[in-house]
Amino acid sequence: QLRHLFGSAVPAFPPKFYLAMTKSMADERRSQLEQYLQNVTLDSNITNSDVFIGFFRKLQQDTFEIQTQRAFLDVYLADGSNLRLDIQTSDTAQRILEVTFCKMGLSRELIKYFSLFFFQDRDDGALSVVKKVAEFELPYVSLQSMKELHCKLGIRKWYMDPSLDTQLMDCRASLNLLYIQAIQEVKRNWVKPTEGQMQELEFLQKNANKAKFLELIREMQFYGYVRLDPCICDYPEEGCSADIYVGNNEINCCIKLPTNQTKEVSFKINRLRSWQVTFLGATQDGEEDTLELRFEYNDSGTWQWIILYTKQVSSLS
Repeated sequence: QLRHLFGSAVPAFPPKFYLAMTKSMADERRSQLEQYLQNVTLDSNITNSDVFIGFFRKLQQDTFEIQTQRAFLDVYLADGSNLRLDIQTSDTAQRILEVTFCKMGLSRELIKYFSLFFFQDRDDGALSVVKKVAEFELPYVSLQSMKELHCKLGIRKWYMDPSLDTQLMDCRASLNLLYIQAIQEVKRNWVKPTEGQMQELEFLQKNANKAKFLELIREMQFYGYVRLDPCICDYPEEGCSADIYVGNNEINCCIKLPTNQTKEVSFKINRLRSWQVTFLGATQDGEEDTLELRFEYNDSGTWQWIILYTKQVSSLS
């Protein structure tokens, strides 16, 4: 159906094996199918098409046996408040975002700057970003499938360049969204202000000077970044623990070395050639599943693979 609609814009489907497959052949076939899906989703015209959305809508509903019916869905803001939406269980994330914008009085022109995310509020007070919700994903269905993770659906800005904040400052509703997210990042220690900057932020917050608050915080390290759960990496040597911040067109790693010293390393997005996510299965104790994220990076003219991995599946989704 995609071929009929989009012709050569759709990549060639991987060839089939007509004889019994060995394990290595099955693994190769699986890898080819994954690559096919990745290539297909690079074209927004395809992912926004009724054929693509309809296929994945049916797939999600059939997998978790959820029929289309009326339901209520809570979308949380960064300050902990929430909007209760009257939806259909088959509504996509894009549709949910549009309904959220309408309820908040936000212009549809600004929708490209925001996205829906699944979060966890952890017992230790940390905020864990489970994953960004794909536009064709059904948030209601996903929440039902992740009940054991106790996730919430939230909205936050979705761009890597903090200077784009200025595009949203003229709208009171979008300004407020940026402001409460910035406060959340300060409270969660995602942003690294100096002592003097922290005092100034507290003064501006006390006086509800949102524009000045956002103007000041844009100067601070890691503002607007997404912080991932701590993980283990192999750079600069195997077994180092690291805090990962993604934003401003970089992957920033605060790495704790075996000597207990901390090294900060920035991997620029425009120097990444490819990346892979691999499910490694359960750990030796059999309690947690492990994901490995690796990316190929150009370091001073030499390409090398950098490996990050975590025991918590949610951390790198």
